[in-house]
Amino acid sequence: MNKKNDAITARDVDFAKWYTDVCLKAELMDYSSVKGFIIYRPYGYAIWENIQKYLDERFKKTGHQNVYMPLLIPESLLKKEADHVEGFAPECAVVTKGGYENLEENLLIRPTSETLFCEHYAKIVKSYRDLPKKYNQWCSVVRWEKTTRPFLRGSEFLWQEGHTIHATEQEAIEETLNMLNEYKEMAKNLLAIPMVTGKKTEKEKFAGAIDTYTMESLMQDGKVLQSGTSHYFGQGFAKAFDMKYLDKENQLKYVYQTSWGLSTRLIGATIMVHSDDNGLILPPRVAPIQVIIIPIKPENEDVMNYANLIKKSLEEKNIRVDIDTTLKTPGFKFSEAEMRGIPLRIEIGPKDIANNQCVVAKRNDYQKITIEINDELSTKIESLLDDIHNEMYEKALTNLNNHIHEATTQEELKDKLEQGGFVKVSWCGDVDCENKIKEETGATTRCLCENESGNCIYCNKKTETKVYLAKAY
Repeated sequence: MNKKNDAITARDVDFAKWYTDVCLKAELMDYSSVKGFIIYRPYGYAIWENIQKYLDERFKKTGHQNVYMPLLIPESLLKKEADHVEGFAPECAVVTKGGYENLEENLLIRPTSETLFCEHYAKIVKSYRDLPKKYNQWCSVVRWEKTTRPFLRGSEFLWQEGHTIHATEQEAIEETLNMLNEYKEMAKNLLAIPMVTGKKTEKEKFAGAIDTYTMESLMQDGKVLQSGTSHYFGQGFAKAFDMKYLDKENQLKYVYQTSWGLSTRLIGATIMVHSDDNGLILPPRVAPIQVIIIPIKPENEDVMNYANLIKKSLEEKNIRVDIDTTLKTPGFKFSEAEMRGIPLRIEIGPKDIANNQCVVAKRNDYQKITIEINDELSTKIESLLDDIHNEMYEKALTNLNNHIHEATTQEELKDKLEQGGFVKVSWCGDVDCENKIKEETGATTRCLCENESGNCIYCNKKTETKVYLAKAY
């Protein structure tokens, strides 16, 4: 791949600047006047809408219902669960006035909505007949981050948060793991991103959870990104909020609870897993525009007639397609289509029409294919889009597999971390060792993996625990 776009910094020159250049030049977002609060431009928001559409259909098929909770949480409500408030208090934005009047109680702009759901569930659930309750919310949350980066870490971000309560522990645990799997399948089937999944350590789990499960993706610079989490709460919140129900024997029992969420951080993951020095590369299934038709000499009536016929045939296959009718040069249009990551570009001009063919350019590998214009064109384009998705996934999977290492000594660990990716090590489970590893290497525990005997990478104690370490965003 030859770098053709001077407006974008090369990845090997400055990866962080490359990422920001792509976000801005592909018109995914813009900065607002408040640090950490970005503007989602139409093209960037359309990517989120496609993620949302995919997941929303899956959630509803698995028995979940959408609701909407208030933006503001009374401070006293957040304080009901001790671990939860300790985890989120430093990130909360606080409303102290309504108009010019001081409020009787501080109101917190939601950093997450567990407490609101708990308060509501405690009111509406009385009997085992009311269970399970499986709710999901699409909204934004505010967490006052010190260091921000578009999509990856913002003071405000868009997300979904599922909150469910169940009669039994087994049912709640199954829900937690099933939703993690839904996330993983979405990442594979929609975003062409392979994930490493597992349980978080005690130190890294969600505030108030018994267990937190995560999916982690690998970026091209060797760092990893937490891309979605699913939490099992047990009865901790239930006891704090008095969420009880009468069972079949007419005995009062506490419910078991879960929550799970992912955010617009996935847009950042998609950029950093797939894109190149010429701009965005989008997997076809999430791309707002899957095919762009570029007429060579759009002032030519025959060219435009053919372009419109091709567009109509693709739309009949539910392919998202557009025609670039601007009077810019073909080279500029090609570069712009590449910048925006459109998976397929169809070039058609007078010579192509004379030969009853068109040129199709793939964004992911720059390959050009000549295809005959006939009734099979739309089917071939549909097949090409599937091929591109599969190629992108396999490329990302190969990169991931090539960056899963193992280390048995601290020196080996440091060496492997320099190569980027995940490093599997034995760990005694002691948070002191976990903290010291981070202090000395900059790596954090991402998730636990399979049990296997060994000696802790830091203190050398015998252990059965293995963990993935990585440097992360």
